[in-house]
Amino acid sequence: MAHLKRRDTPMRIMFLNPPERPVRAATTFVIVASVWLAVFGNLALWRHLMHLPDLTGWHSWVFGVAFALIIASVVAALLSLLAWRYTLKPAISLLLLVAAFATHYMWAYGIVVDTPMVINVFQTDTREARDQLSWQLLVTVLALAVAPMWWLWRQPTQNLPWMRQLGRNVGLCAAALTLAFGTLQLVFQDFASLMRNHTQLRYEINPLNSVYAVLDLTVIPSNQVKGPLQPLGLDARIATPAKQQPPLLVFVLGETARSQNFSLNGYERPTNPLLAKENIVSFRHVTSCGTSTAESMPCMFSHLGRSGFVNRSNEFENLLDVLQHAGYAVLWIDNQSGCKGQCDRIPHVNTSNLKLPEFCEGDECYDPIMLHRMEAELGKLPAERRARGTVVVMHQMGSHGPAYFKRTPSAFKPFTPECTDTSLSQCNRAQVVNAYDNTIVFTDYFLSRVIGWLKTQEKTSTPAMLYVADHGESLGEKNLYLHGLPYSVAPAEQITVPLITWLSPGFEQVSRVNTRCLQTQRDKPLSHDNLFHSVLGLMSVKTTVYQRELDFFAACEGR
Repeated sequence: MAHLKRRDTPMRIMFLNPPERPVRAATTFVIVASVWLAVFGNLALWRHLMHLPDLTGWHSWVFGVAFALIIASVVAALLSLLAWRYTLKPAISLLLLVAAFATHYMWAYGIVVDTPMVINVFQTDTREARDQLSWQLLVTVLALAVAPMWWLWRQPTQNLPWMRQLGRNVGLCAAALTLAFGTLQLVFQDFASLMRNHTQLRYEINPLNSVYAVLDLTVIPSNQVKGPLQPLGLDARIATPAKQQPPLLVFVLGETARSQNFSLNGYERPTNPLLAKENIVSFRHVTSCGTSTAESMPCMFSHLGRSGFVNRSNEFENLLDVLQHAGYAVLWIDNQSGCKGQCDRIPHVNTSNLKLPEFCEGDECYDPIMLHRMEAELGKLPAERRARGTVVVMHQMGSHGPAYFKRTPSAFKPFTPECTDTSLSQCNRAQVVNAYDNTIVFTDYFLSRVIGWLKTQEKTSTPAMLYVADHGESLGEKNLYLHGLPYSVAPAEQITVPLITWLSPGFEQVSRVNTRCLQTQRDKPLSHDNLFHSVLGLMSVKTTVYQRELDFFAACEGR
């Protein structure tokens, strides 16, 4: 049989020998990536612009196009510095991923990306990170980052001699900056007005916001705290007579609690039924040092106050160090992601991974687990220090979002239905508020347990409790969720925090601070600036760093 010669069809030839992809210049990838990032990486920014009363009709579209062109030009100028064979694609990929994640969180929660937010990202533990995962995040990252990255890495890149490539990069950078400057001049009046009246916008420009925040942390000299840790309060001493029973102060550091949702402060819902029965004082107008834990916590333990802390050039020891210098036993018990460096020089223990069935459900260990560890950990402290007095800081999980529903056991959910989706915008606002209010009810229960335990210690000590939160929370007001907005534009919900005190009769006698007098001071404006000096005053610590005028207990001393 004669051999039949196989005929190759055009389709078969294309399959066996696919056409080569065109080799593209590095500058082409820079331009394409810059346009993609400017348009699709800034969806949250464009949504915000559409709702501004300053821009309406065709004017808003013209400004939006000009704004996008400015962003694309600046991104192109930035990428032109990295438009080399082995650096361009990794750099573009990194920016795509950063922009995709930022877009999701800005769109879903109304947050912005600034330096404190980047610090929060680096300090987030696995439990917090797990709470942030959602199918919406996955879809956003796949669409805005993974898809363009797949296209990008399949394209061959033109390999030029380095001098020619340098010339192209310099030319692209110059052209991009010229275009950005020229476009800015055309819309400068509108641009300047918006940036001045709506400061939040500058933190929504993706991915330039993230790039600036990282540079702010690592490169910009004016923002770098230099030098060794400075000692503080080495002259501290205890002024309480030795014959008195030693004081025992439990400082409960709340998490993400906003004052507006405490019934003690006028909230219409009964979120504090147990504390209302105790002889406590709830201060109603207290502002935080910052809008995030990483920002607020080091500030609230500092002697500098917010203004001094933000502009500091050196790191100092903190309130807990001064208490140790005075001779007190000091202990930090943590049920969260750590103390942000505040407990580095004192005994500390973390309870979040104990997984005791009576205090934990799933991967969540509730705040009362810290009381379970209390007496055992106190027994480890030096006896000679405990004889002078003890200060215990208990760092709550509290109302940490967005998974508010995880913060409360099933038996502590009086407000239903509650939001069980970490993408809070997927729930109606009533469900979000229900889930959050349940966490406040549970905090009320926890604080009542702390007071109950302190009452059992009255035979051997003079106990007291101080509770204050690190920052507040947005629950959908103005389409904002969570916290972390720059302090200058943060709403009251993110910076107004509860501050509650309980003093035993014995503590009142020793400290000479009268609870009835404190009740008359509850509407006095206070802030985290007062904490350092108020705790020292309450614990009768004499030191040159103490400022009586900032001690809110001093007004009721001896009255």
